Amino acid sequence: MTDSVSRSYRSLPGISTRAWEHPADRAALVALRNLKGFDTVLKAISALLRERQHRLLFLASGVRVDDRQFPHLHDLLTDCVRVLDAPSTPELYVVQDPTVNAMTIGMDTPFIVINTGLLDLLDEEEQRFVVGHELGHALSGHAVYRTMLMHLLRLAGSFGWVPIGGWALRAIVAALMEWQRKSELSGDRAGLLCVQDPDVAMRVHMKTAGGTKLSEMDTQRFLAQAAEYERTGDLRDGVLKLLNLELQSHPFSVLRAADLNRWVERGDYGRIVGGEYPQRADDDKASPAKEFKAAARGYKDGFDASADPLITTLRDFGSSAVNTVGQGVTDVATGVGRKIDEWRRNSARKRDEDE
Repeated sequence: MTDSVSRSYRSLPGISTRAWEHPADRAALVALRNLKGFDTVLKAISALLRERQHRLLFLASGVRVDDRQFPHLHDLLTDCVRVLDAPSTPELYVVQDPTVNAMTIGMDTPFIVINTGLLDLLDEEEQRFVVGHELGHALSGHAVYRTMLMHLLRLAGSFGWVPIGGWALRAIVAALMEWQRKSELSGDRAGLLCVQDPDVAMRVHMKTAGGTKLSEMDTQRFLAQAAEYERTGDLRDGVLKLLNLELQSHPFSVLRAADLNRWVERGDYGRIVGGEYPQRADDDKASPAKEFKAAARGYKDGFDASADPLITTLRDFGSSAVNTVGQGVTDVATGVGRKIDEWRRNSARKRDEDE
């Protein structure tokens, strides 16, 4: 056993993945799990994606972790499986790649892949956080549902099954990417439950943002960057933030650290480690309607508390539109459009004056 594993980590028997899933992620997952005939669809798509081919590729090109190959990772994974009371242990592969990355692949039998670039960056406890993060993905079925939806969307666009225009398709892709980003926040929470030390989780995000020189960084200043990012600038900056994030599969490191810190400060992490969490045995009773309400409430709370200039504009225009939902959407869109046009005119005028 490694030093990290020899520490006492509290196990969470029978814990449901709903305990660590972000509300928006959890709502989508509960809805998908309640679809009838879902297993049949999964098997069909799994065959289309040639999942076995991907596993064989890593079997031939990477190193499969076990008690004799990367034994410290084997011990970390084994103990994370114990902590999260996982029903099985996924395969774990290490691949020679300087990119700082790890991923969970597969629909039938998910497996984990960790790049050497990430191992070189992190110490053992930080690696435990990453292993727990990826195990959380596997247990939640993120690889399953994300791959399925993206593949169905690709088929719909190719064969015209869904009559949608370019902007509508872009909106669907944006929604799926938003879900994927929320699933990364879920994975971070699972990683924290495995490492059971918020400081370790913060170090991981600080290193992925700024490298190994932790002595040159400060946790509180790092977290303060997230608050500054949110409130900085004008409407233009709010739009630019959306454009920067639009096609990102992962939230930015600073923002991930801030979200995880909020989860800890709200007391959710403490309650779970203390033994207060939803049970896997009750997953079938989970209500999609209830979860969607929780997700909507979470977005609304974030919307109401946000200092982002674009969100502030949306909130200001939306607050006066209370007659109907349709009127409210119209007023918001019109107001934001006016603000953007005003910003463009001012920018053009300033350019003319400078010339």
